[in-house]
Formats: sequence, structure tokens, C-alpha cells
Amino acid sequence: MAKVKISKKSTRIDMTAMCDVAFLLLSFFVMTATARLPEPHPVDAPASTVQTKLPEDGLATITVGDQKVFFTILGKEVRRKTLERISSKYNMPFTEGEYEAFSNVQGFGVPLNELKGLLKLEPAERNKEGLQKGIPYDSINNQLGDWVEFARQANKEVLEMRIANGEDVPFKDLDIAIKGDADEEYPTIKRVIDILQEQKKNRFFLVTGLRNEDF
Repeated sequence: MAKVKISKKSTRIDMTAMCDVAFLLLSFFVMTATARLPEPHPVDAPASTVQTKLPEDGLATITVGDQKVFFTILGKEVRRKTLERISSKYNMPFTEGEYEAFSNVQGFGVPLNELKGLLKLEPAERNKEGLQKGIPYDSINNQLGDWVEFARQANKEVLEMRIANGEDVPFKDLDIAIKGDADEEYPTIKRVIDILQEQKKNRFFLVTGLRNEDF
């Protein structure tokens, strides 16, 4: 009886298609990812099973941790016009270089009399631990309330300018988000909320981390 010779099949796998898909996915994530902004005082937000995506513009974030308050404003134009209003109220002039430096500062947490010193530092030095002491927010020296109020006014002015230039943008009040540390004491968070409510700002975001529903 003749032997049947079984032909050997190649075990080589063509990985070309898989490599193409991998590079396409990598390119997609690189182009769509949003870089995490440096924070002057990182906090560990409380966990939640529900998360709402924050707006990508027209937003200011109040960060609370260790009984200190920090403020972040999105948008260079809004930041500059906010500082112009602060400068006028407190009769504290700023140079053009300081305005430009502040317009590039994502977040800060210092009393107004220390802001000029903060702007003189290199960007990498501004977020050193312990450097920024927080924005005053008590009833006697409520600088946080002024920052919030003037940021809302500045945002309104910028939107009006954009609409006048023919841009199709929604006209809305500046959104506010509160990002508090999970271990922060309640009176500090309540004081921040009271400041917002004093300005009739009763709708705001609460920033939380995502946790599994089983926990």
C-alpha cells in the first residue's frame, strides 16, 4: 500500500494587518487624548459611580485641599480679562509681561499681594509643593469671590466679542466646577458653595473619581 505524503503547511502568520490596526489605534489615541494640566495642589477627589464630562471651554475650577483654595480658568483671553478687573478693583497695576504670564497660568492659589512674585517664577517652579498658600476666602478677605465674579464677567465679554465676530458659539454663563479632596473638612467646602450661592451661582459641577458600582 502506497504511503500518503502529507504536505507541510507554513506556520508563518502575516502580521501586517495587525500592525496596521495597532498603529491606527495608537495614532487615534495620541491625536484625541487631552494632556493632564499641571495642578498647584493635587487632590484625591472622592469616588463616584457617575461621572459627567466637564466642558472643554467656558469653565473655571475651584480646587479645595488642606483647607486651601485654588482657582483654574480655561481660556487665555478670559484669564487676562479677569486679571484686568482684579487689577482695577484692588488698584494693583500689572505689566504687559505679567498679563502675558498670567494668561498662560492654568491654575493658581496665592493671595493677590503674592501674585506678582508667582508670575516671576518659571512655569516649572510655580507648582512646587508648599509654594502656593491658597486664595483667601473668608468673610473678611474674600478674594475667591472676586476671582469668581470677575471670571464670569470676563467670560461674558469674550463670548460677546466672539459672537460679534460672527462665531457660532452658545452664549452662557461661565461653568464652575468644585474639585475637593476626599478628606477635606465639610466647613471648607460649604464656604466655597456659599460664595457661589452669594453670586446666584446655584448650578455647578462636583468633580469625582470613578469607582466600581460593586464597592
